[in-house]
Amino acid sequence: MVLFSLECSAAAASAALYRDGKLLGEEFLNVPQTHSVTLLPMAQSLLEHTGISPEQVDYYAVSRGPGSFTGLRIGIAAVKGLAFPDRTPCIGVSTPEAIAYGLLGFEGTVVPMMDARCGQVYTALFRGQAGTLTRLTEDEALPLTELKKKLQDCPAPLWLCGDGAHLGLAAWGEELPVKLAPAHLCYQRAAAVGLAAMNHLGEAVSPEALVPCYLRPANAMTLEQRQHKAE
Repeated sequence: MVLFSLECSAAAASAALYRDGKLLGEEFLNVPQTHSVTLLPMAQSLLEHTGISPEQVDYYAVSRGPGSFTGLRIGIAAVKGLAFPDRTPCIGVSTPEAIAYGLLGFEGTVVPMMDARCGQVYTALFRGQAGTLTRLTEDEALPLTELKKKLQDCPAPLWLCGDGAHLGLAAWGEELPVKLAPAHLCYQRAAAVGLAAMNHLGEAVSPEALVPCYLRPANAMTLEQRQHKAE
C-alpha cells in the first residue's frame, strides 16, 4: 500500500511518501515562500527520488484543518489535482491529530497548539500511552485560559507541540507540568499526516468529496459580516 501525504496548514510545507507503513521519504520547507510555489515541486521531487509513479499511489492524505485558510485550500487543491486522474481515494486528516502523531511513542498528554490569532489556539488533546495515541477531546478553537482548565486534570507530562506551543509554555510554564516537544517535532509535517491517515483508511473519500474544516469563518468573512451588521 502506497500512501502520499501533503501538509501546508501553517507556515511550513511538506510532502511524504509511505509504502507498506515504511516512510520512503519526506520533503520539508519552512521558508517564507507561498505554498502554491513550493508544494507541488516538492511532491514531484519526492516521487522522482523514490521512483514511485502517481499511478502506484493507493491513497492521498492531507491535513484538512483547522489551520491557515489559504494553506488548507492550497493543500486540498493540490491533493485533488493529484488524485483526480486515477480517482485515487483521499483522506482528510485533522491537523491537531496529525501534529500529535509526530509525538507517537511519547508518554503523557499530547497538546497540539496552533496559533489561531484573536487570542485563541486550535487544539485537541491526546493521551500517549504504551506507544499509542488516544483522542481525548474534539478539535476546538479555545482561549488559553479555557485550554488551561482542560489540562489541569490530564496525565503529566503535558507535551506542547505545534506552531503555537510557545504560547502555552509562556503562559503556563510555572503552573502546569508542561514540556515543549523537540524542535523537529513541533512543526506540522506530512510524515505525521501519513501516520495519522493510516488509522483512517476506511474514511477515504473521492477527490471531489474532500473538503477543509475551518472551525470558524475566515477573517475576511467575519469583517464582511460586521460591515453588513453595521449597515
